[in-house]
Amino acid sequence: MPWKKQDTPARGRTPRAHSDLPAIHGRRWLAGLLLGFAAPVMAGSLPVDSLTLPEGFTLTVFADDVPNARQLAQAEDGTVFAGSRDEGKVYAIRDADGDGRAERTWVLAEGLNMPSGIAYRDGTLYVAAVNRILALPDILDHLDDPPALELVTDQFPSDSHHGWKYLAFDREGKLIVPVGAPCNICNREEPYATIQRYDPDSGEMTTVARGVRNSVGFDFHPRSGQLWFTDNGRDMLGDEIPPEELNRVREDGEHFGYPFIHGGTVPDPEFGKDHDPGEFAMPMQTMPAHHAPLGMTFYTGEQFPEDYRGDIFIAEHGSWNRSTPAGYRVTRVGVEGIDKVAGYQPFISGWLREDGTRWGRPADVMQAADGSLLIADDHAGAIYRVVYQGH
Repeated sequence: MPWKKQDTPARGRTPRAHSDLPAIHGRRWLAGLLLGFAAPVMAGSLPVDSLTLPEGFTLTVFADDVPNARQLAQAEDGTVFAGSRDEGKVYAIRDADGDGRAERTWVLAEGLNMPSGIAYRDGTLYVAAVNRILALPDILDHLDDPPALELVTDQFPSDSHHGWKYLAFDREGKLIVPVGAPCNICNREEPYATIQRYDPDSGEMTTVARGVRNSVGFDFHPRSGQLWFTDNGRDMLGDEIPPEELNRVREDGEHFGYPFIHGGTVPDPEFGKDHDPGEFAMPMQTMPAHHAPLGMTFYTGEQFPEDYRGDIFIAEHGSWNRSTPAGYRVTRVGVEGIDKVAGYQPFISGWLREDGTRWGRPADVMQAADGSLLIADDHAGAIYRVVYQGH
């Protein structure tokens, strides 16, 4: 389908494109840092009416008792799972009556080291806790009495800097696992700054992508099966550079630039000398600096209008040290065929207030089994549900 800049008029105030963000007015860097560690919004007080969506779409609170909710997964019976980072917990959330609001939340595990990434397959919930991948077998039969965590592997680096992870199983049943750079900018040997493919049966690891600073979101193209992923750009080069990235892996081992070239075109001042951007894979789409794109999903459902099918939704977590805060939204990337990006625009905005404070931070997006879109908010401790109800 041809990409439309705005399929329908926005309800409420119109989201600003990134080029329309207010200019920097000399706010100190410390103010941005403090903003990033502000206290979370208390459950039950989420101002979701302040969020702006395209006309015909409705956002409601699916659950508001999931502290620090990060990556989402769903079982065949509809049970939703969520990892966390700062809380060290893994949750199960269930909407038993199907009314779009969860009635109960379970803590399946706690005291873990940044268990941000999770994946569900064949009755087992897999959890990434920095250097370890753990398993909770037969989890649906044991929500009230979770089984002991089983160690799948502890082969990954134990660095906490960019050590939290995102997980997904590919079509062959192998786990895709990112290994972030243990720094803002450095040149370290593999497996740092890569995405790995891990075989749970043999323990074998294969490098899928190189030069990836910190990917905390990816999904497979519904037709080609190719891996697309978000990547967070380096800090401390100012408010406007380098751009964040949405990338596509064409073949195993491709190099996406870090730490030499950022955003496809920006040489690193320390490591970029003598490196040409043409040496590396170009992003499919760049995003504004410091928007922090995390979880992403291809939309393949039928609940949204047809021209959304095959498009990508991205959770832009938002800046932590930008002079003027930016991000804090969910965006839509139009995709035509298997290899063409046709547009990029806000889909949901409003977590960032006009005064520069924010009450929520989208961390992951997941298409639910019924075609709705679920959004994890690690700041508000909530999961939202988006449905299309027509005009």
